[in-house]
Amino acid sequence: SEVAPYVEPIPGPTTERFQQVAARYGSIIALGLPEVDPTTDVYYNSLALLGPEGVIGTYRKIHSYIAEPRWARDGDLGMPVWETPLGRLTGLICQDAEFFESARVPALHGADVLLFPTNWLDEKSPSGSWIARAFENGVYLIGANRYGSERGIQFSGGSCIVNPDGSIQAYLDDGEGIVYGEVDLSRSRAKKWGPPDEEPWGDRLVDRRPSAYVMLAHNTYLWEPLRYHSLYELGELPPGQLSCVAIIQTNLQEWGAQALQNSSLNATQTVRSIVQTLITDHDPARPDVLVLPELLLPGPVSPSAYENDSAIIAHFQNGAIEVPGAETDSLVELAKELQISLVLGVAERVKEPIPTYYNTILLIDPEGVYGTYRKLHLTAKDRLWASAGNLDLPTFDTPSGRIGLATGYDVLFPETLRVLASKGADMVCAPALLNFPDPIGLPPTRIPFHRPVAPEDFDPTHYLIWRVRAAENNVYLALANWDGDWHNTHANGNSGIFSPACLTYPWSEVIADEGEPILTMMTIDTREQRTGRRSSTHPLNYAPGDVAGSLTGELAYDIRDSIPGNVARGKPMLRKRVPYWYLDLVRKDL
Repeated sequence: SEVAPYVEPIPGPTTERFQQVAARYGSIIALGLPEVDPTTDVYYNSLALLGPEGVIGTYRKIHSYIAEPRWARDGDLGMPVWETPLGRLTGLICQDAEFFESARVPALHGADVLLFPTNWLDEKSPSGSWIARAFENGVYLIGANRYGSERGIQFSGGSCIVNPDGSIQAYLDDGEGIVYGEVDLSRSRAKKWGPPDEEPWGDRLVDRRPSAYVMLAHNTYLWEPLRYHSLYELGELPPGQLSCVAIIQTNLQEWGAQALQNSSLNATQTVRSIVQTLITDHDPARPDVLVLPELLLPGPVSPSAYENDSAIIAHFQNGAIEVPGAETDSLVELAKELQISLVLGVAERVKEPIPTYYNTILLIDPEGVYGTYRKLHLTAKDRLWASAGNLDLPTFDTPSGRIGLATGYDVLFPETLRVLASKGADMVCAPALLNFPDPIGLPPTRIPFHRPVAPEDFDPTHYLIWRVRAAENNVYLALANWDGDWHNTHANGNSGIFSPACLTYPWSEVIADEGEPILTMMTIDTREQRTGRRSSTHPLNYAPGDVAGSLTGELAYDIRDSIPGNVARGKPMLRKRVPYWYLDLVRKDL
């Protein structure tokens, strides 16, 4: 192995040299190096944390990049958190940052700072994945990357310090240098989140729902996906197809003003009118699936309802609908008339001995209400009037593929899309009513990439959490948010349809413009993208080399025994997970 002359034990000669530096300056150093275990001669890609007194701890990289299996074993020391005078520190190495689990588990154990040595490539940096790991956990990320080229590989630079709210405190795009910044432990230990100038919407960790995350501990993509999902005929994936998906981003002020001016129209009639108009305006192009915002029924709170919490409660509970009911019957009629599927958010009332209310997402097709999801992760305002959902995280099979339902706030929790992707979701439809997080822009890079990796000019959406969520779970994400302001309600738009992979630029995505509602559409592909015979129950009888079909010349095979070429079906990111280390994600006592 080429690396053999450079491996060392920890502690060893290199850690001793750097420990002397730590002692001289009274500092802590996170050092990446190839480690050898003298008892086995096995190599690891490791991080040594050094302080003035010696080695504080060691982390061995768990999620291997393509080159690592040539020389290194997956890490076997877990995801440690080290208590130091500078705070509680943890380590990630390079591709670990592609997997939210690498940062979430240490965050649940109180980590303040993610120490992140990396050799990141082919992406303008600081990467959206790095920013997401800091934001979703409310921790600092200190990343040290390479720049320059080696063996034809162009490294991305962008060494940085990312704040707990995801903002970039400081970074170095290209060249050698030191990035300086400050760590305020009070910020990394305050897990509330929301828009900067508003009361917190919730808590990053307290609002989690571990009982709904059990599948995170399962290695669902260890085997061929089509074979796994069809096992025992318990959930074979639908065939999939080329489909048109659309979103409508609605403006709070326009919607609220229209409701006041046309008091004779109820909210359902308003929805029908807008959808019919926009669909007709775009004929002959017509979506197969249309996603509308959260709580479209009963719509935004009226100005008079902001006087106190009881008025907000009354608005949503009095405007809640029964499912099925007159309102859903009207929407089913609309879906039948337009021959589309609708996904939208409603306030739902369930008649029980005591009425119960939910923030609910409906999937409606021409045949009726096909899918129901009740919001699991509630904001502070949701809790005023709604109960937490009791339907877990369901998926629904449609001609457009397997669809998962969520709200925008649910998607902020990385566990949500991971569970839905583990269940085979091709696409997640997420109505939203959110005023955070905002995108983060970044100037053009000086790194001479061999191919385009980002816009040449300033990129206002360099980091957009929805793009990261879709790509890290290999799902399409169709998110429809509100935008604008209506008295004390605010929403930040950024609705879009995002791709299951961002490996090449330009990315396959569409982002809605602010202003008047428009129909934003994109074609998605949920096919396996491999020809062949798809046998549902019977094995194929053929000998190697037999030809199936004298004209096609295709070899006969069972498509279930291959990995689909479409990333939305093959889900390579899920195949690279290491669930052995993820059990803390589902513990209820952390």
